[in-house]
Amino acid sequence: MSRWRAALPLILLVLAGIVLFASGSLDKLSPHQLVTHQAELHAQIASHPWLTRLAFIGLLTLTVATGIPGTIVVILAGGFAFGVVDATVCSSFGLTLGSLVLYLASRYAFGAGSRRPPTIAAKLHHGFERHPVSYTLFLRFVPVAPFGLVTVCLAWLRCPLWLFLGASWLGGTVSLIFETSIGAGLGDAMSHASSFGPDLFLRREILLPLGAIALLALLPLLIERLTRRHRRGTRRID
Repeated sequence: MSRWRAALPLILLVLAGIVLFASGSLDKLSPHQLVTHQAELHAQIASHPWLTRLAFIGLLTLTVATGIPGTIVVILAGGFAFGVVDATVCSSFGLTLGSLVLYLASRYAFGAGSRRPPTIAAKLHHGFERHPVSYTLFLRFVPVAPFGLVTVCLAWLRCPLWLFLGASWLGGTVSLIFETSIGAGLGDAMSHASSFGPDLFLRREILLPLGAIALLALLPLLIERLTRRHRRGTRRID
């Protein structure tokens, strides 16, 4: 009974995510829908600048906290609606707050870490024990796994709260700069295009941030090769 009580906050978050995803609310944030209602959207933002930004932060907080796969859709929509700078600032708040909610719920559910960990958490345990700060920053800066999954793993690893918040804010914001740039560029490109097609992604304002995200995704392979060469060199010297 105590185990179910501890897992209740995490279960409620998962259920909230399922309801949000099944409701189809995120479909309204698709690029086609945003362009169709672009004038109305910008009018609402101009009339209620603070309320619309708070609503955006709340929605992103909910999607991150529940771990549903629609987080990137919300972030791109933010770039489309508010521009790169405003969207990055608002998204940074929502991403950090949502991560904190998921982290606290997961940590409470896992207790002292005696329960069976997620598979990826067990693989990360050795490296985290040796270098907790650098390992946490690496996991947040480099997209080796979905953001929510990394949050759950860090909760099981008993990552200190100050380190988790700092790494989530810093690493998340770096990725958000590129993601909101894609959203802003996509909105500008679609407002001048007659239809939505693959050619839109060949525009410079979209292609450059996409390339930056691709480079971030390739960083783990590069680091693995460098460390492998270093180990081989060390063995030869020995």
